[in-house]
Amino acid sequence: MPLLELSGVHIHYGGIEAVKGIDLQVDDGEVVTMIGANGAGKTTTLKTISGLKRPSAGTIVFGGRRIDGLGAHTIAAMGIGHAPEGRRIFGRMTVRENLEMGLYASGKRSDGSRAREAFDRVYDLFPILHERERQTGGTLSGGQQQMLAIGRALMTRPQVIMLDEPSMGLAPMLVEKIFEIVQEINEQGTTVLLIEQNAHMALGVADRGYVIETGQIVLEDSAKNLLGNDDVRKAYLGEG
Repeated sequence: MPLLELSGVHIHYGGIEAVKGIDLQVDDGEVVTMIGANGAGKTTTLKTISGLKRPSAGTIVFGGRRIDGLGAHTIAAMGIGHAPEGRRIFGRMTVRENLEMGLYASGKRSDGSRAREAFDRVYDLFPILHERERQTGGTLSGGQQQMLAIGRALMTRPQVIMLDEPSMGLAPMLVEKIFEIVQEINEQGTTVLLIEQNAHMALGVADRGYVIETGQIVLEDSAKNLLGNDDVRKAYLGEG
């Protein structure tokens, strides 16, 4: 049984159908990526999984339980972390306070040992956040803010972490670092669902991938096969 499964999911914004009946699954321990052009429905799909939007049809099942009717706070506490597009950190709060908000979302604030473990994991992955834990989030660099967004999602101790455009706006050296961390997070036992405009990097760390166009899944395959697919190479990898 997949850890996370979407079946026939449709999502509307008013009268506009943004996602048109997609089927998607993520197995325990995988890194799965969704690639596609801006506006294809990738971010909308993640928002709907995390409960920020409701599907107009279809089902979303996580760990054997249907979640498409649940609130975002319940879904986060169940074990789905979300580092959204644009980072969405709290700029006037300190690094530590931002991370505490992730802990709050997990519903495990009162468990001191779990809280310490969560902080230790994030600070091991991102030592710069430990160094700057009293600095306000808005004064961090773009790369540090992205680390903070990922760290905040990890504070929920998720079974699945969803990363939406983690390399957006970052220098190439930082992009490589972020993807190294994505691999490390997965090696530590967290399943990853990744959206990324840098399709080459995304497919380089993923086990499987989905290609989404205008709200529909048009191709699903192993990451290795997608990297070798001529249509994918032309459309998303910038190769003629």
